[in-house]
Amino acid sequence: MDNAQLAAAIERYVRPDTFPVAARIWPQGEPLPEKARRPKEDLGARITICQGVSIARRYGWTVAVDTADLSCPIAQVAFGFKPALEYYTRGSLAHGMYTETQEAAARTEAAVPKLPPEEHGVVVLGPLARAAFTPDAVVVYGNSAQVMVLVAAALWRRGGELVSRFSARADCADLIVRAVREREPQVILPCYGDRVFGQTQDHEMAFSFPYERAEEIVAGLEGTHKGGVRYPIPHYLRYEAHFPETYQKLSRMWEESGGD
Repeated sequence: MDNAQLAAAIERYVRPDTFPVAARIWPQGEPLPEKARRPKEDLGARITICQGVSIARRYGWTVAVDTADLSCPIAQVAFGFKPALEYYTRGSLAHGMYTETQEAAARTEAAVPKLPPEEHGVVVLGPLARAAFTPDAVVVYGNSAQVMVLVAAALWRRGGELVSRFSARADCADLIVRAVREREPQVILPCYGDRVFGQTQDHEMAFSFPYERAEEIVAGLEGTHKGGVRYPIPHYLRYEAHFPETYQKLSRMWEESGGD
């Protein structure tokens, strides 16, 4: 299965409003995809990873984000570009904004999935249908019903349940790093930064999965669709409506007059 076929299946069965995104941690020193934009050089600004995802899914552009292109300190650590200094690990970034105490903040930072420095690379993000590379992970944004369809697809063969983690921050690490390192699909609650900088809307959630699960996800989309789990969700309409008493009185008058 190639990227275009995978994208077509997602678009057919899930119908997301924005493009599914191919994400890859590109090895340092290897030639980047042709026409990949470097934010600092080509767009004139450093960006966050969530901005890069939004550019890929809304504009259909491919962007390649290295440490020089990246504005977010949390992502610098999560994607292995910068070391987690003691100032970071003790929770200085989260304390007072996300947690009451320094100790709670340290636990919050420790929970962010991280690439080891030796595994870091350029973060390449592009529209799945046109991506001329094999992704590490695929990211799909949608509403809760569309994400539900993807969850059902992921469980079609295996059954059981998906386990995801939520912290209201650093969702870029959940979208890509956690999906790649744990090799499991992830349901993503967009974080505060994704909403501010990536301009993700209140009705949106996300779903990501390692590319190695692509054929299984497509089989699940096809199987659950045949089984009746579909989007848009069909509404049950085979019932008789009930009306106010004044409406019912008019109906009785017609019945009493013989229908004339």
